[in-house]
Amino acid sequence: MSSNGPALVSEDRSLLVRAAWFLLVGWWATGIWLSVAWLLLVLVVTIPIGIKMINVVPMVLSLKPPAREFVERAGDGAVRSREQRSLVVRAVWFLLVGWWASGIWMAVAYALTLSIVGIPVAIWMYGKLPAIVSLYRY
Repeated sequence: MSSNGPALVSEDRSLLVRAAWFLLVGWWATGIWLSVAWLLLVLVVTIPIGIKMINVVPMVLSLKPPAREFVERAGDGAVRSREQRSLVVRAVWFLLVGWWASGIWMAVAYALTLSIVGIPVAIWMYGKLPAIVSLYRY
């Protein structure tokens, strides 16, 4: 038996577990999760909780770990996080566009999730959701 055997089995099981989660829990739990997250965004006072919920949508859908923060390497080798737009710009975006655009974005992504063949696009859309809500940069 090769040394690669157990790792392959482990990866297969992981995919199997993720697929089972999606089929048994993820598809319906994501719909509820997105609805609650969007409601929390619209209530304004609970925006931080709504944002936290949006950041873990891929985990609720398919047990995919949350995206890591984007890091840039400067020419001098220093590692820096990507700079965010000012809080004022992000707040104005949210009030004028983010709240309603995120609702539409979530609805389309969820519809693609239910179509099965649209799942890859839906997962990509869920990953972009923080940017739609508040211009968050990864």
